[in-house]
Amino acid sequence: MQYADRDPLDIVGGVIAVVLAVVVGAFAGVVTTFTHRQWVVQAGPVPLPFGLVAGLAVILAVVVGFRLAFSSRAVALGGAAGAVAAIGVLALPGAGGSAIVLSDPLGWTWAIAPAVLSIAAVLWPARRSGSRSARG
Repeated sequence: MQYADRDPLDIVGGVIAVVLAVVVGAFAGVVTTFTHRQWVVQAGPVPLPFGLVAGLAVILAVVVGFRLAFSSRAVALGGAAGAVAAIGVLALPGAGGSAIVLSDPLGWTWAIAPAVLSIAAVLWPARRSGSRSARG
């Protein structure tokens, strides 16, 4: 299908979907940034940061959900961009020098891992519509 053959409402709907995905991704990024350091539980010799693990799972679920729900990667990319941008802005030190994301291994993991997981989810190959048994 050529670009000129597309219905204008499809284009407007796609733009609205991308904008809403950016908003949802940014919301998820803000909420999980504030909670990424919570619930550090001692599990054997190594403390397990449940907030970090749960936050990464939420960001990944948002991006993968958009990737599965829409045929275009643009919506998933919008959600990923919103989340990564929100995390990036909140990782910067504030006016008074205070920081939400500290410069330690947990903070660096939180600053980098959502972007890596989001890129992997957006670039993951699409499902094929036919099955092997049907093709014979």
